[in-house]
Amino acid sequence: MMESQLVMRQEDFDRVLAIVQKLVRDANAKSVFVVDKAGQLVSEAGELQGIDSTSLASLTAGCVAATGGLAKIVGEEEFPIHFHQGQRDNLHMSLVDQRMILVVVFDERSSLGLVRLRVKKAGNGLAKVFEEIRKKTESEAETATSPFAEITDDDIDNLFSD
Repeated sequence: MMESQLVMRQEDFDRVLAIVQKLVRDANAKSVFVVDKAGQLVSEAGELQGIDSTSLASLTAGCVAATGGLAKIVGEEEFPIHFHQGQRDNLHMSLVDQRMILVVVFDERSSLGLVRLRVKKAGNGLAKVFEEIRKKTESEAETATSPFAEITDDDIDNLFSD
């Protein structure tokens, strides 16, 4: 089954951004990113200025997809939480609402325990927002009519006939 496209309006974006900004503060993180599984950046907040967020988004999606393949090999559906520890910075990635990825970049100013605790709360908030967006999008799609709905085959034949 193909998933429908989400349509984010400004008020939806503002709600997502508020949750992401709060997570940066509450987790004492350097930055937080919300990425969809297709690799598109949805939202970002924090101090990582100048970072190539487009590459970060697509590589995050690729990492989650590759790890999903590993999960299937070992009999799991998916690994919903990923953690990468570096010398200076760490990445915590978690799946939100089955199609979004929440990425938290943090350093020694925070801890994995604090990040996990704050991500759980923020993830629940984001899942609620994305579910509301999805319902709104689906509702609008059901009521929308195509601009081509009233065009008949005869109309097309008449348009292209000499």
